[in-house]
Amino acid sequence: MGYGFPKQNKLCGQMRIAALYKEGKRFTSWPLRVAFQPTEGDTRVLVWAPKSLFKRAVQRNRMRRLMREAYRLNQAILTSPYIIAFNYMEKEELPFSVIEKAVCKALKKINGNG
Repeated sequence: MGYGFPKQNKLCGQMRIAALYKEGKRFTSWPLRVAFQPTEGDTRVLVWAPKSLFKRAVQRNRMRRLMREAYRLNQAILTSPYIIAFNYMEKEELPFSVIEKAVCKALKKINGNG
């Protein structure tokens, strides 16, 4: 499996996102809140940093970039396809190492629950 994160693996569409939050399972892997649901086809991922925590777009974009990179490097942990949403919850910017550990922990937990 490659380390890419092409557009086809990004979750988009209001109906899909709403269905994920309505029907999917949720848990917290600090500083992330994770929602996931098994699916047919490709794994799709949504990363989100709320405007209420980061007023400046530069900060939100940086946190999203760090979460995407952590997922991209560790996506091989998943053995079956899922729809996943990573929501950043901490009020401060944390280093990449902390975010990567949280993403790895979340992916392992998702893989175990599947």
